[in-house]
Amino acid sequence: MSGQLEGKVAIVTGGASGIGAATVERFVEEGARVLSTDVQDALGQEVADDAGALFMAQDVSDARAWDGVMAKALGEFGRLDILVNNAGIVIGKNIEEMDLDSWHHLLGINLTGVMLGCQKAIGAMKENPGGSSGSIINIASTSAFAALPGDVAYTASKSAVRMLSRSVAVYCAQSGLNIRCNNLVPGATHTGIIDTAAKSVPGMVEMAAAMSPLNRIGQGSDLAAAAVYLASDNSSFATGSDLLVDGGMLAVHPGY
Repeated sequence: MSGQLEGKVAIVTGGASGIGAATVERFVEEGARVLSTDVQDALGQEVADDAGALFMAQDVSDARAWDGVMAKALGEFGRLDILVNNAGIVIGKNIEEMDLDSWHHLLGINLTGVMLGCQKAIGAMKENPGGSSGSIINIASTSAFAALPGDVAYTASKSAVRMLSRSVAVYCAQSGLNIRCNNLVPGATHTGIIDTAAKSVPGMVEMAAAMSPLNRIGQGSDLAAAAVYLASDNSSFATGSDLLVDGGMLAVHPGY
């Protein structure tokens, strides 16, 4: 690899599988020192060990857990340059099926967890040796642009993440902080969520692939490569933006 993240320190949430695991692996290959977090302790530790990263169990919806993660990263590495807010879940309930407990649970992880991550990361990045600096990457979704009728909470959460990122980006810029915040927007990507759905929905992977004009499903490595760009100094003028890695899904008219 090209060492685009040489000397940088990163935290990646949801690092035990899917996009998160691919990002942990790619960041380490690019020279970053990485702290991966997840609620899946055993799998998260295995992925981190294989990649050469550190691992810590974390519930992203818990503010105190974020304090522990920041203390771990700063204690081990002395700085924070990159945060990837990747942890997220789906519920699969439409507006009539949605119950309040499920709604709060999903928003706690998908939205509140992202807000807390941004807040804690900014606090750490402001204190970096040499002055404030850093890149926050929030994982949004094409459902933030085109709604999923069967998952109202997921759609709402990812739409909110898009605007949260923009608010964070503008706040940091206007506050004179050299901290950027961008959205990485996956299309249908081969993750554990797709694999789980495929067990009950025959042809799920093929249907997901058909959503893209490229007629293939995205891989974690596709998103990890884009995350490297947003994390690196190559994207120093990008903030408050949406980087779509969706195989052209949102570019095509649904009738074609």
